[in-house]
Amino acid sequence: MTPSMHTVALAIAPDHPAFAGHFPGRPLLPGVALLSAVLEAVLAEPSLAAAVGTAPRLSAVKFLAPIGPGAALTIRFATSASALRFEVAEGERVAASGTFECAVAPVAAGAAGAASSDNASATAAAALR
Repeated sequence: MTPSMHTVALAIAPDHPAFAGHFPGRPLLPGVALLSAVLEAVLAEPSLAAAVGTAPRLSAVKFLAPIGPGAALTIRFATSASALRFEVAEGERVAASGTFECAVAPVAAGAAGAASSDNASATAAAALR
């Protein structure tokens, strides 16, 4: 089965409160803040939200590179029958990746229409302000 794809843009606000004290002199976005934004993007897209169900469960996460203030990120999702995989990238550099377990067989990401992609981008961006 070919996985269906979905992409969301995510802007990290330079003044995000998570940067205060994390870490002085070299602000880094905490992994939990990044995962929160990924989950917000999932929940904003009806087909992805349906795939993870009402109690999303992460089966794997890797943090591969630091994310700083003002980062312009792209979250790419790929669904299969058993998993929703994600990858967070800043340009060509992958900063994080992971897998949600699917609660049900996922619906094609494009089925909900382009308007929901815009909403997902806005929701994810708002989550990190």
